[in-house]
Amino acid sequence: MTRPVDLMRPEVLAQPAYAVAGAVGMLKLDAMENPFPWPGELEDAWLDALRGAELNRYPDAGGDSVKAAIRSAHGIPESADCLLGNGSDELIQILITAVQSSGRPVLAPVPTFVMYEVLARAAGVPFAGVPLDEDFGLDVPALLRALETQRPAIVFLAFPNNPTGRIYDPGLVAEVVAANPGLTVIDEAYAPFSSHSFLPQAGSMPGLMVMRTLSKLGLAGLRLGYLAAAPEWIDALERLRLPYNINSLTQRSVLFALAHTGVLDAQAGILREQRRRVADALALLPGVRRVIPSDANFILFEVAPGLGAVVFDDLRGAGILIKDVGRATGRLSDHLRVTIGTPRENEVFLAALAGILATRLRDAQAPQIGR
Repeated sequence: MTRPVDLMRPEVLAQPAYAVAGAVGMLKLDAMENPFPWPGELEDAWLDALRGAELNRYPDAGGDSVKAAIRSAHGIPESADCLLGNGSDELIQILITAVQSSGRPVLAPVPTFVMYEVLARAAGVPFAGVPLDEDFGLDVPALLRALETQRPAIVFLAFPNNPTGRIYDPGLVAEVVAANPGLTVIDEAYAPFSSHSFLPQAGSMPGLMVMRTLSKLGLAGLRLGYLAAAPEWIDALERLRLPYNINSLTQRSVLFALAHTGVLDAQAGILREQRRRVADALALLPGVRRVIPSDANFILFEVAPGLGAVVFDDLRGAGILIKDVGRATGRLSDHLRVTIGTPRENEVFLAALAGILATRLRDAQAPQIGR
C-alpha cells in the first residue's frame, strides 16, 4: 500500500498540522477575534441581504462588486489592483506558489506569523528568518545583510507583527522595501487597530504589496482577504487563484458589512481603548516582567521565569483560553498572548491572572521543608 512517506516530502511530514485549541465553554481570548457580534437589528438586516442568493449557481468569479466596495471603503489607490483570497492564508499560498521556481527564498523577521514559513515549506521554497532585536523591533542591519546575501523572492513584513503586536518604524520599513530585490508584502491584518498603513503606497513603490484580511475587523467567519499591488502583478497572480474561491454568501455578507462600517469601526475603537486599559493593568501585576507595546487587538506579555506554561494551564483550568506562544519558540519563553475582549471579559481575565500569579509567586517563595 502506498503511504504518505512514499510520496510526500519529509519536511512536510515532519511539521505538525496547524492546531486550533478547543474552546467550547471557554472565555476565548486566543485567536484575535472581534468579541462583539453584530447588534440584533443589524443581524436581521444581514439575513435579509442573504435572501435570494442562488446557491445552485457559482458565485461571481472575480468578486468585482466586492473589490469595488473594498476599494471605496479602505481607500485602495488607483495605482493598485486587487486580488481576493479565502482569507489572507490563501493569498500567502498564491504568492509563494508564484515564486516557487525562482530558486530564491522567502524571508521574514522572526518571530512572526507562522504561516509564512509553513506555506513556504509546503511548497518546497526555502524560508529564511532574520531575528528581531531584544525589544522585538526590526534588526535593520541584519535584515539588509540578509537581503543582499539571500536575495529573497518575497519578504513578508507583518505590520503590526504577530505574535508581538509591535508596529515597525515606517521609515525603516520603507528602507527595507527600497533595498529588497524582490517583492515586499506588508501584511496589515490588524489595520483596524494600527496607527499607520502602507496601503496608500500600494502599486506605487516598486515591489510593494499590501495584504489585509477582514477577519480581525469582525468578519473572521467569512474568510476574506485581499492583496493590493501593481496591476501587472495582480494579473499574473490571478492565474494561480482557484476559480470561484470566494463563495456567494461571503460576497453578499462582505458587501453588507462594508455598507455598515460605522458599527465595525466603533467596535474597533472600543477595542483600542480596552487594549490601553489591559496593558496598563498588566504592567502593574506582580509577576509580569514586561508588556510589549501593541498596535494590534492583542497584547504579548512576559511573566516570571518558568511560569509561562504554568500560568497558561492555570488560566485554562479556570475556563480562560489565551495563547502560550513560548511553547512554539525559545525566543518567546514565558511569553503569553491575550486577545482584547469585551470590557467584562477583560476584567474576568485580569482578575483571574492576578490571583494565579499571586498564588504561584507565593508558592515559589515559600520555604521548602524536606525533600
